[in-house]
Amino acid sequence: MDSQTSQSSQPSLPSPSPHTFQVDLRGLVDLLSHHLYSSPKVYLRELLQNAVDAITARRAAEPDAPALVRLFAEPDALRVEDSGVGLTEADVHDLLATIGRSSKRAEGLQETRSDFLGQFGIGLLACFVVAERIRVVSRSARTPDAAPVEWTAADDGSYTVRTLPDDARPEPGTTVHLVARAGAAEWLAEDRVLALARDFGSLLPYDVRVGEEAVTDLPAPWDRPYPSPAARRVALGRHCHDLFGFTPLDAIELDVPLAGIRGVAYVLPSAVSPAQRAGHRVHLKGMLLTERAEQLLPDWAFFVRCVLDTDSLRPTASREALYEDETLAAVREALGERIRSWLTGLAAGDPERLAAFLAVHHLGVKSLARHDREMLRTMLPWLPFETTDGRLSLEEFARRHPVVHFTRTVEEYRQVAPIASAQGVGVINGGYTYDSELVEALPSVRPGTVVAELDAETVTAHLDAVDPAVELALAGFLAAARAKLDPLGCDVVLRAFHPLSVPALHLDDRAARHEQARAQAEEEADDLWAGILGSLRGEAPRARLVLNHLSPLIRRIGSLGEPELIGTAVESLYGQALLMAQRPLRPADSALLNRAFIGLLEWATNGEGDR
Repeated sequence: MDSQTSQSSQPSLPSPSPHTFQVDLRGLVDLLSHHLYSSPKVYLRELLQNAVDAITARRAAEPDAPALVRLFAEPDALRVEDSGVGLTEADVHDLLATIGRSSKRAEGLQETRSDFLGQFGIGLLACFVVAERIRVVSRSARTPDAAPVEWTAADDGSYTVRTLPDDARPEPGTTVHLVARAGAAEWLAEDRVLALARDFGSLLPYDVRVGEEAVTDLPAPWDRPYPSPAARRVALGRHCHDLFGFTPLDAIELDVPLAGIRGVAYVLPSAVSPAQRAGHRVHLKGMLLTERAEQLLPDWAFFVRCVLDTDSLRPTASREALYEDETLAAVREALGERIRSWLTGLAAGDPERLAAFLAVHHLGVKSLARHDREMLRTMLPWLPFETTDGRLSLEEFARRHPVVHFTRTVEEYRQVAPIASAQGVGVINGGYTYDSELVEALPSVRPGTVVAELDAETVTAHLDAVDPAVELALAGFLAAARAKLDPLGCDVVLRAFHPLSVPALHLDDRAARHEQARAQAEEEADDLWAGILGSLRGEAPRARLVLNHLSPLIRRIGSLGEPELIGTAVESLYGQALLMAQRPLRPADSALLNRAFIGLLEWATNGEGDR
């Protein structure tokens, strides 16, 4: 008998009975309050959202229907009334009592779902964060003959539904009653409700009030007419101060019709770190979605704070952040282009405002320019760089020097800046964020420009050589100095240069520092690793201690006749040159400095005793 016959002859097992998931509402409320939502205040946003969506649904069928939302604070309670579409008894059972089902999926509403704020079906459940009991009284506008219905739920997961007399709710719409849970009464107090309603709903398209106090404030500040551009700047500056707590350097219009975005970006008046994540305020169809949107703008635009309203971006389930998708990526690019256009406009027509902006936020523009050649070309006359000629733009520096030399680190620049300046060699400090990348990109936007990284060989080549007869006379001194510094991987050369106040100059480059680090690691490693590191020994140039023959101190040291004193003096010069270059000291360097200092003290005190 084959396997198929064997299997078919076996008796069939009964199908398992399906079961329904049981939900512990208390546990779910705890999950919402501690993990999904950042604060209990979101309960009011959910109430406003439900009311606004209900009005939107009613107006889809009745364009002239009233659009009113009223909130009334009562002792330890809150009442919210709306003139929306309302619910029938069947709707109540189907929607309010089913966690995860949204009324926006109901039949007849799917085609207009994009007009709604809520899409996740959590709805009134969020109100249990502050309420122990919720009572909903609603009358349907779609079924006018249906009686008003009451739904009452407790935070233990139980609920009741009953129909009410017609006079309990004569007009279509919904009333929500909240009774505060223990310790949460402050969230239902009138002043707190008003503040939250204005924060969340100031841009909502309907008439929203807390008691007699208006909540909505339309049109938005960026959409209002003003008598002059100056008056507009003043008004937007006041709005920024009220919203973010600072007076902006400027305001940038954010108008992206294809993405349904209107708003403004405020330029910060002081510098901030590029690593600091900017918090932007995003309204979704008028309702505040988040005040901490971090991915709204490109990373380089860290110098602005935005507030905008959109109808195209998707919220996450908590409705406190933006969903990262292709739409958000396209919006981010469009807003970045708008800020880029503002910068280009300043460069073309308002150099004073551009200079004031760059004095504070040149780092953000440099970040943009390193990826955008057109922006780099536009900003060449404006972006400041530290150079041996002072703070100059790349354009001005390139006009002054046929070869644009630069260093990759601040330490390298500090080593050579005084010497290079005295020799007429122009050097740019490329050690700051983005600077070396921009200098290297200079030929791509300024054809014919020669850019070269400055190294020890180049600096030494620009220093004046000493007369051979003089160097020969100092051969003994130089030999003693080289012998002293050879274990440290440093050569000694004699040159003549200005300023005279610099007796010695320590020069190295990345290759030399790499070789020093390898040699140090080889000394400290066990036999196995020492052999491996030894095989990596390269032919990189060694560091150099360049002694300045024009310095009176060097001449006096060169005339010393005691080899031990010469060695101590050379070690002192080496240590002083390292400190002037602000180089990190290796253990061997620290030991040398200590040895040289003690040696000089001993020589001085012995000499005093002899006298």
